[in-house]
Amino acid sequence: MDLRKKMPLNIISLYALSVISSASAASHYNCNAPLASMLPQASFQSSSQSSISNAPYNAKLNRRDGAGGWSPLVTDREPWLQLDLRDRMEVTAVATQGRYDSSDWVSSYLLLYSDTGRAWKQYRHEDGVGRFAGNVNSEAVVQHKLSHSVRTRFLRFIPLDWNPSGWLGLRVEVYGCSYKSDVADFDGRSSLLYRFNQKSMSTVKDVISLRFKSRQAEGVLLHGEGQRGDYITLELHRAKLALYLNLDDTRLRFSSSRVAVTLGSLLDDQHWHSVLIERFNRQVNLTVDSHTQHFRTKGEGDSLEVDYELSFGGIPLPGKPGTFLRKNFHGCIENLYYNGINIIDLAKRRKPQIYSVGNVTFSCSEPQLVACTFLSSSSSFLSLPAAASAMGGFSVRFQFRTWNPDGLLLSTRLNPEPQRLELQISNSRLRLTLHTSGQQKSEVSTGHRVNDGLWHSVNLDTRNLHISLTLDNEPASTIELWEQLESRGSFYFGGCPSTGCMNPTLAFQGCMRLIFINSQPMNLNHVQQGMLGNYNELQFDTCNIRDRCLPNLCEHGGQCSQSWSSFYCDCLGTGYSGATCHSSIYEPSCEAYKLTGSSSGYYSIDPDGSGPLGPTQVYCNMTEERVWTVVTHNSTAPVRVRGSSPQKPHVTKFNYSASAEQLRAVITGSEQCQQEVVYSCRKSRLFNTRDGTPLSWWLDGGGERRTYWGGFLPGVQQCSCSLEENCMDMNYFCNCDADTDVWANDTGVLSYKDHLPVSQIVIGDTNRTGSEAVYRVGPLRCYGDKSIWNAASFYQESSYLHFPTLQAELGSDISFYFKTSVPSGVFLENLGLKDFIRVELSSPSVVTFSFDVGNGPVVLAVKSHVPLNDRQWHYVRAERNVKEASLQVDQLPLRFLEAPADGHLRLRLNSQLFVGGTASRQRGFLGCIRTLTINGVTFDLEERAKVTPGVSSGCPGYCSGSSSLCHNRGRCIEKSSGYVCDCSQSAYGGPACKEEVSVSFDRESSVTYTFQEPFSVMQNRSSQASSVSRETSRFREDVAFSFLTSQSPAMLLTVSTFSQQYIAVILARNGSLQIWYRLQTDRHPDVFSPTPGNLADGRLHQVRIHREGKNVYVQIDQDVHRKYTLSSDAELILIKSLTLGKVIGKENFNEQVMHAGSKGFVGCLSSVQFNHVAPLKAALLNRGSSLVAIRGPLVQSNCGVLAESTTSHTLLDQAANKDKEQHGNDTRNDSAVIVGVVTAVVFITVCVLAVVTRFLYQHRQAQRNASIKEKEHRHNMETAYRAELHLHNPVRDNMKEYYI
Repeated sequence: MDLRKKMPLNIISLYALSVISSASAASHYNCNAPLASMLPQASFQSSSQSSISNAPYNAKLNRRDGAGGWSPLVTDREPWLQLDLRDRMEVTAVATQGRYDSSDWVSSYLLLYSDTGRAWKQYRHEDGVGRFAGNVNSEAVVQHKLSHSVRTRFLRFIPLDWNPSGWLGLRVEVYGCSYKSDVADFDGRSSLLYRFNQKSMSTVKDVISLRFKSRQAEGVLLHGEGQRGDYITLELHRAKLALYLNLDDTRLRFSSSRVAVTLGSLLDDQHWHSVLIERFNRQVNLTVDSHTQHFRTKGEGDSLEVDYELSFGGIPLPGKPGTFLRKNFHGCIENLYYNGINIIDLAKRRKPQIYSVGNVTFSCSEPQLVACTFLSSSSSFLSLPAAASAMGGFSVRFQFRTWNPDGLLLSTRLNPEPQRLELQISNSRLRLTLHTSGQQKSEVSTGHRVNDGLWHSVNLDTRNLHISLTLDNEPASTIELWEQLESRGSFYFGGCPSTGCMNPTLAFQGCMRLIFINSQPMNLNHVQQGMLGNYNELQFDTCNIRDRCLPNLCEHGGQCSQSWSSFYCDCLGTGYSGATCHSSIYEPSCEAYKLTGSSSGYYSIDPDGSGPLGPTQVYCNMTEERVWTVVTHNSTAPVRVRGSSPQKPHVTKFNYSASAEQLRAVITGSEQCQQEVVYSCRKSRLFNTRDGTPLSWWLDGGGERRTYWGGFLPGVQQCSCSLEENCMDMNYFCNCDADTDVWANDTGVLSYKDHLPVSQIVIGDTNRTGSEAVYRVGPLRCYGDKSIWNAASFYQESSYLHFPTLQAELGSDISFYFKTSVPSGVFLENLGLKDFIRVELSSPSVVTFSFDVGNGPVVLAVKSHVPLNDRQWHYVRAERNVKEASLQVDQLPLRFLEAPADGHLRLRLNSQLFVGGTASRQRGFLGCIRTLTINGVTFDLEERAKVTPGVSSGCPGYCSGSSSLCHNRGRCIEKSSGYVCDCSQSAYGGPACKEEVSVSFDRESSVTYTFQEPFSVMQNRSSQASSVSRETSRFREDVAFSFLTSQSPAMLLTVSTFSQQYIAVILARNGSLQIWYRLQTDRHPDVFSPTPGNLADGRLHQVRIHREGKNVYVQIDQDVHRKYTLSSDAELILIKSLTLGKVIGKENFNEQVMHAGSKGFVGCLSSVQFNHVAPLKAALLNRGSSLVAIRGPLVQSNCGVLAESTTSHTLLDQAANKDKEQHGNDTRNDSAVIVGVVTAVVFITVCVLAVVTRFLYQHRQAQRNASIKEKEHRHNMETAYRAELHLHNPVRDNMKEYYI
C-alpha cells in the first residue's frame, strides 16, 4: 500500500521537476529578435533571379530596395530563397511578404534548414504538416511562430503556390536569438569517461540531457553499470534510440536478453535530435525530440548504483583502452549534461574527472553526404551517363532507403541488343533481372525487408563474365554470362522517362545517395544545375523520408505499417476495426446483443465501445423479462473453512473474468446489479463480539472493508434475517451469531451497486472445537442498459443541451438515434477558433456530417429514399479519424471520405458541445434524441434535460420505452393511434414478429440467397475488398434456424464466398450435426460435432451458431452453449451466397460436405436467420427477385408450429403409456384391485384425450386468427421486405461512395 501511495507523488515530483527546469530555461532570454534584417547581401542566395532588381538580397521584410523583393526566373523549375545566418542560431518564428507594390506573392511554401547548406531537413508542425500558409496580397505580413524552435545556420524557403494572376514574389524575416553549445565529435572509435570522486555513485533522481546527430544507425551514446547489477545504457539501434535501465533486478542481471524502451525513428539522418532522461525512483520519462514515453523500471530498488564511471560515446573494455564491447557512436554530441554537470565543458577544459579514449574533438565535422528524394511513384527518375570503364563491363554502387515494398531502382539497356538489366524492389526483396532475347530472362534475389526505412548499400558489377549483386554485407548473388555486357545509353535510377525504358512495376519512391558509376562519383549538384544527366520529380540535397508510425496513430494496440505516403493499421486480434482500429467489433452490453436477435450464451462485450477499455467475455442470460449480464470469477464452488481466527483469518481473493475498470463500466451502465453470498455456519460467528468488532467481512470492488451481509443495507452490521425479522435467535442480527452447534444460514443478495463486486472475503471464527463455515460467492449479475433508452425531447428551436468540449483531436465517433417531424435541425455542434464539427438533418431526407481540421470544410451527406422526419427512430453514426471520415444512417450505404495524406490531423475545439441546437440558437432541432454516445461515453441527456428550459427528459411514444413490443429483431414503428412491428429484418412474422416462417423441402428443393453479383466484384475487386473489410470486419456470424427431418445425410445450410471460403451445416450419415468452417483456403476446414446423437429423428430441433473471431458458440435446443475454437479468426471476405437444401454446381467443398449437398434436404426448415438476412422470408415474399433463386418444389407450411405441438403430444402419450404399463404390472401382483386400476386407467385416458382435443381446437382457432392478422399485415410486410432487399443487403450495407 505504501508503494501505491508513493507512485503518484513520484510522478508529480518528476513532472514538477521537468516543468520547473523548462520554465527556467525559457525565462533566461527573450528569443524573438529579428535576424535577417541585419544580414549582409552575401547571406541571401536563390535558385535564380528574374533581374538584378529582383535579386535575393532585396528580400528583406518591409524593404523597397530594387524591385521591392525577390522573384525567380519564370523558367525556374524549382525556385528557392536561402538565408545564411552566419552562425548557428535558434529560430523561433518566420514571416513573409509579397514583392512591394506588385501582384507577386507566395501563397504557400516549405521551410528547410541545415547546418552546412548542403544536407537539408524539412520543418514540420506538430501534426506533421510541412506546408506554411503564405500571403494573399503583396503588403500584409504573415508571421508563423514555430511550434518547436530549430537551431540552424541556413534556412531555405521553397515556394509551392503563388498568385495565379501574377508571379512569385517574396520578402522574408526570421526571428530568434543566438545559440551557443559545447560540441564533441566522436569518430566511431572514441569515447569520454566521466569518473566519480568515490568508488560508486548511487542516485534516486537523475536528469540526463543531450543533443546528437549521427552518421550511422548503430552506436552507444552512454553507459554505466554497477557490481550490484544496476545498469543504464542509451544507444542507437536500427536508427532508433533504446534505453536499457535496471535497478537491482537479479532476474535481469543474469539474463542474456535485456529489455529496452525504444523511441524515435530515422535518427541517422545527420540532423540534430534532442534527448532527455528524467528518473525519480523507478518512474522514468524518456523524451526524444517531441515524443515522450513514461515507464516504470524493472527491479526492487529505487536507486541507480553505478561503479567508478559513466562512459559517453562507447563502452570501453576494462584494461584494454580503445577496445569496445558494442559499436561506438559516430557523430556529434552537444550540450551533454549529467545531473547538472556539463560533461563536454569539463572535457574541453581537461578536468581530471574526464578521461578521453581515442580521438575526441570539440567541433562537429560535417560529412559531404548529399542525398536526393524521388517524390513520385509514377514519374520520378534520374538518368546519368555511363562513365568509361577501362576493364570492360560496368559497375554501379549506391545507397537507398524507402518504405515501399515495390519499386524500380535501376535499369539500363545493354550491348549486344536487345538485352536490358533491371534492379528492383519486389515484395520487400531486391531482385535483379537480365532480359535477353524474346521472353527469356535470368533472375536473382537477395535481402529481406529492404523497405525498413534504413540505408542499404547496393553494389552491381558486370565484369569477369558474370553479374554480381551485393546488398549490404550479405554474400553476393551472381548471374553467369556467355559474353561481356556493356551499357548502352544512360543509367536510369528510380524510374523511367516516358521514352527510353519501361517501368516493370512502380517507380522508386525514397532516397538515394553516394551514387558511383564505374567507380566515379556522380555529382548531384551538377545534375540539379543541368550540367549532368536529366531528372524529373526529384528533390535535391535532402532525404525527405518520414516515419508515419511515429507516433503510432493506430488505437487499441493496432500494429502500424507504412508506405512512403501513408500508414496502415493491422487490427487483427485487437477486438477493434476501422482505419485506425477505433471502433469496437463487439456490442457494448448484453441488452444490445438481444436487440440484434441473439439468444443466451457467452459473448464478448465492450462496455465503453471505442474507449480505452478492451472487450471482456460475459454470459448473457436472456429471459423473457430481463437480460442478465453474468461475470464469473475464479472461486464459484462452495469453500469449507476450519481453523481460522481473527489473528490468522481465512482469506480468498476473487479474480473476475473482467478487469476492475471493465467491471466498474458494466456496473455503472446497468440499471441494477447483485451478487449472492451463500454463508452456512456452525459455531462460527459474524459479529457476535463484546466490542462489536466483526469476525468476518468482505472487501468491495474498491478494496474497502464491508461488514454488512447479503440482503441488508450498507453500513449496518446485520444480515438479511434481521431485515426479514426471522432470525433463529432474535437477540442477534444474524443467524450465525447465535453460535449454535447446528448448521445455520445467512445467505443473502448484495445489491448496492457502488460496493460491487466482492473482491475478497475474510473468515475469522472457525478455530474452536466443532466450528466451521461453508461459503460461496456467486457471479456478478446485472441487468438493464441505462444508455439505450436515455433520451431527451426538444420542443423549442432555441433550446439545447450543453456539455464540456468534445475531446476529439485525433479521432471521434458519434452515434445516436433521433425521431422528428420537422424538415431540418442541428443534432450537435462544437466549435473552435477555425475548426468545427457538426451533425445535422439538413433536409427531410438528408443527414450531413461536416467538420474542418484546418484543411478546409469537409461535408459528407447521406440521402434517404424515404423522408427521415417520419416520427420514427433513425440511427446515425459519424466517425472522423486521421485516415478517413464516414457517415452511416440506418442501413443506407456508408458515405466515406479519405483524409489528405499530408494534411492537418488535429481537430482543435474550445467551446462547449451543443446537443439539439447551436451556439447561435438558430437551426435548433425539434424532436427526440436518445443513446448519444461519443468515443464510448454515453451522455446522460435525461439528467441534463431536467434543468434545461425547452427540453424534457425521455421521449413520448409507444416505441420509446425499454419494453420489447417487437421481438426477434422486429422494429417498432409509431402510428398515430398505436404502433406496428416491422419484421423485415426478422426471420419471424406476425404482429409482434413472433410467428415462425416455415417451409417444406423435398430432395430437389433449394433456396439460394445471393449477396453480390460476380461481375461487380470483377470490376473492382480491390476496392470492394477494402470496403467489405472495413464494414464487416467484426469477424462475426450469427446463424439461427429450426429443422425437422428423418433423412441423413442432409444439407441444411451453406454460406460461400468468392474467395473460396465457406460455412456448412450438415447432418452426417449417423444423423449427428456437423458444422464446417473453411476460413483459410490453404488449410483443412475446421469441423465440429456439437452432439453425437441422431437429430434426424422426426422432431423439431433449434440450432444457434455464433462466431466471434476464433470462438464459435453452438446451442442445440435448450442445451447449454458449447464453445469451440477455430484454427483461424479470419473474416468471410466477399460473401457470395447462402443456400438452404440441395447444393447444385461445383463448389470448393470437402467431399463429405459435397455428398450431403447432393442429397439435399427433406423436411421442414423454419425461422432461418443469417446475420440480418432471413432467406426463407425472402424466398416466400420475393419469388421474382434476382437476389433469390428457388429450385424444386417449395411449400410454405406451419410445420415448425405443428412439430412443436406434436412433440408435446408425444410426450403426453408416452407419459400415459408409462402409467398404464405400471398399473398393469400392479394388477398381476394383486388381482383384488384390478377393477379399480382399469377404471383409473380409463378415466386418465379419457382425461388425456379431452385435454388433447381441447388443445388442438384452441391451436387451430389461434392459427385461424393469426392467419387473419397475418393477411392484414402481409402487404406492409411485403413492401418493407422488398425495400429491405435493396437497403439491407450485406454487401450493399458496405458500399462506399467516394467524394473528391
